[in-house]
Amino acid sequence: MILNLAMLCISTSGALGRYISMPPPLTIWWRTFFALIFLGLFCLRKKNQFRFDFKKYGSVFFASGFLMGVHWVAYFFALKWANVAIGMLSLFTYPAMTALLEPLLLKTKFQTHHLWLSLMVLLGIYFLAPSLTFNNSMTQGLLMGLLSAFSYSLRNILLKTQVESFNGSVLMFYQMVVILVLLSPILFCYENILTTNQLPFLIFLGLITTSIGHTLFLNSFKHFSVSTASIISGMQPIYGIFIAIIFLNEIPTWRSWIGGGLILLTVVIESRIQSKRRPQK
Repeated sequence: MILNLAMLCISTSGALGRYISMPPPLTIWWRTFFALIFLGLFCLRKKNQFRFDFKKYGSVFFASGFLMGVHWVAYFFALKWANVAIGMLSLFTYPAMTALLEPLLLKTKFQTHHLWLSLMVLLGIYFLAPSLTFNNSMTQGLLMGLLSAFSYSLRNILLKTQVESFNGSVLMFYQMVVILVLLSPILFCYENILTTNQLPFLIFLGLITTSIGHTLFLNSFKHFSVSTASIISGMQPIYGIFIAIIFLNEIPTWRSWIGGGLILLTVVIESRIQSKRRPQK
């Protein structure tokens, strides 16, 4: 339930990233700015502990914030250059990347079914992707989506080792600090074209999509492996595509429906496997 709610919140990023007219780096700066405020207030209200051993965890927080920033900026470029379906589903190569990288980086036992389910996700993305040539915006968007996927996978694996030591909201708070600082120079590179019409969407992006969605997703790592959480989160592009249909009138092709069906099937299979493995109370 928590993981599905997180996916619904995060999936709004597709339509919002496509709709907001600001350059992606500037959009991400404002997204981070509002998320930082909301997360800070939430952590203060919950009396969460902000202090940490900088020598021990400082490099981890910086690296995770850097990877999260790359993930967001690349993802929003993918949405701008392609469309919501291509942007979101190119991002969703990250479950396959995670299933292969997690055993190598965390020294966990490799589970064969994760490989097969990841291949199903890739097959689904094959149906969703158009015919590719490297000189068009769709292909460029796909490549940015793959970069976003890779950085997101590394960030999730990196934080898997920290979620038991820190509250998920605090982890997100420090990532927002890193992203805000790293992206601050772009304020001098772009004309600040923030308008009152875009402000509500940026606030929604910071509060619902980021603060609530990503915090719930991080907290889900306490109950699932990163690979399992990544594969179950295959619901995200399904939600995102339907949101784009409703609000942006972006109608997917028949190939998109087949690809989306394959991704949804992996969610159902993984959920059934995990339910059988959990001890009965």
